[in-house]
Amino acid sequence: MLLALLLAASVAADSGAARADSLRAAIEQRIAAVPGARVGVVLHDLADRFDLRIAADSSFHAASTMKVPVMIELFRRIDAGALSLDQKVLLVNQFGSIVDGSPYSLDAGEDSDSAVYARVGQRVSVGELIEHMIIRSSNLATNTLIALVGAEHADSTAHALGATRMRVLRGVEDQKAYDLGRNNTTTAGDLAALMLAIERGQAASKASCARMRDILLREVYTGEIPAGLPPGTPVAQKTGWITATLHDAAIVYPPGRTPYVLVVLTSNIPDEKVAGSLIADISRLVWAYTSTR
Repeated sequence: MLLALLLAASVAADSGAARADSLRAAIEQRIAAVPGARVGVVLHDLADRFDLRIAADSSFHAASTMKVPVMIELFRRIDAGALSLDQKVLLVNQFGSIVDGSPYSLDAGEDSDSAVYARVGQRVSVGELIEHMIIRSSNLATNTLIALVGAEHADSTAHALGATRMRVLRGVEDQKAYDLGRNNTTTAGDLAALMLAIERGQAASKASCARMRDILLREVYTGEIPAGLPPGTPVAQKTGWITATLHDAAIVYPPGRTPYVLVVLTSNIPDEKVAGSLIADISRLVWAYTSTR
């Protein structure tokens, strides 16, 4: 009996390994269909049953995914009593370059959340700014919050949570810094570490992690990982995009099954629709794989 059980377990393990290899091959084949594309992928489920990594340590411009460690740092400050969600911050549209401190402003027409600019000159709560930063990816809210807590502290927090290759150097649209290559960067492995820490209640207090999950669940941009899932599947995610770069980092909640984290980073793809379709197809392949686990 024991021998039969051991043999069955061995066969199941071999079958699982073969299926994981098949998923990897399918994802790599889909990536290869986009000439010149750079792609990093991490898949990890919350029961630690599977962990798939493709170019997981390759560095990418972080785009708006850097807003995740900023959010975590804010909630850790709230947990420590140094901030509160109700605390009001004066909203201004002038920031200092990390290069030389020279002032720059953001263009409402280039921001995914232009409505926030109508609040310039008013005092807005930290909680509302966090929601704008994540749910609609407001750059103005982001720079305001980074000025409040400091990019270096968001960077240190990310490293403490296992995102050791991530770099949070500055706010958004600091052109002088961009021209000198001083950019926020991340890897798929870094973002997966942060999303896992949030889901496991380790990024901050359990109450704050629950609040962060709720905010991430309400992000409005659904053309990437959610597009590869059955309609209505809950997804806590943060997208990011700049020229020829499109990312999505998500916690997926299959009804009745263990959640999983999926991160897909892409660059060198000039057409955003092509990049979005690639991410959605990878998500679709992952869903089919996890559905039979």
